[in-house]
Amino acid sequence: MIASVVVPFLIYCVVYYSHVFKNAPYRFDEFQYFTFAYGPGDSLVNKYDSRTGDYQFVTVQNKVVKMNVHLPKEELLYLHQKAAELGFWDWPSEIVGDTSQTRGGERAPRFVTEFVYKRKAKKVVFDESYYGDDRLKGANRQMIKEIELVLKKETEQSK
Repeated sequence: MIASVVVPFLIYCVVYYSHVFKNAPYRFDEFQYFTFAYGPGDSLVNKYDSRTGDYQFVTVQNKVVKMNVHLPKEELLYLHQKAAELGFWDWPSEIVGDTSQTRGGERAPRFVTEFVYKRKAKKVVFDESYYGDDRLKGANRQMIKEIELVLKKETEQSK
């Protein structure tokens, strides 16, 4: 009697979930590249493109540094998984606040993160001046922190 309930349930689960995972819109095997840019206001002077490996950032001394950093597949997979874990695919495309606000004479930082896959792409613009949902703001900050940590690690290894 137990087998007559459990076996059909297991068959249903395998059939249903294999279809769901096969048609997932953001699968790593379809990953092509990601871009990340940030800076005060609309001035996105810090940029990274995983396609080309081009990485440009401004140091604390206001010196622009350009280098080529290709992320290994493991790091790209890590960022893809972190984006999925944080719900990146469900975030709105624009998470902006009052862009006229300034801190110490500079506008609030803006971050643009984009993941591109064969069939889909997701781009999120996030301003630090956003004063909406704290969970969404925290998730954005966490994603940005993870990207910055991966880039920092790879730039230190390439020196």
